Amino acid sequence: MVQRSAAGSPAASVTQLLGAIRGGDSAALNEVVAALYPELRRLAAAHLRRERSGHTLQPTALVHELYLSLLRNQRIQYQDRAHFLAVSARLMRRVLVDHARGRVAVKRGAGRTAIPLDGVDVAGPSSAVDLLEFEDALERLLQRDDRAGRVAELRVFGGLELDEMSSALNVSLSTVKRDWRLAKAWFARELRPDPHDGRRP
Repeated sequence: MVQRSAAGSPAASVTQLLGAIRGGDSAALNEVVAALYPELRRLAAAHLRRERSGHTLQPTALVHELYLSLLRNQRIQYQDRAHFLAVSARLMRRVLVDHARGRVAVKRGAGRTAIPLDGVDVAGPSSAVDLLEFEDALERLLQRDDRAGRVAELRVFGGLELDEMSSALNVSLSTVKRDWRLAKAWFARELRPDPHDGRRP
């Protein structure tokens, strides 16, 4: 696993390294991870703040799992720093969802993880929803409207601001705002408590 470099690399260097990755230089991935390590660790910490207390994964371990995922997905054509961080946010989500699914399987439904959905109006006494329920709703949204799903993914799991998502997805800010409104409406409907479901209040 690459460790954080003592001195950060300028944005131009990261862009050049991402270009090297596109050109087939697999070693450049190590340098990108080292250059962006502080940001990746902050991203991991943001993910884990949404998890239950006492989670077995820590930010450093989650970045390590991300690194292994990046190695398995070296065919991704990173466009720029924002795109690399967006992909990293998605891969971290996958790690946490797989972790949650494994835990539920072991405990037969015990210890489900709730995540807060800031800015998503979900009916009920709490703005937090189960991670796996949200994952299922997100997958349905991605199938229905891939871009709106990616906007939701970057916002909820990646913590990206609207302008950062605009850059990562290479679309206008107005498009991102429209997609985020659509995504929020989708989750408000899909995650609304079922009055006939005794598992929810």
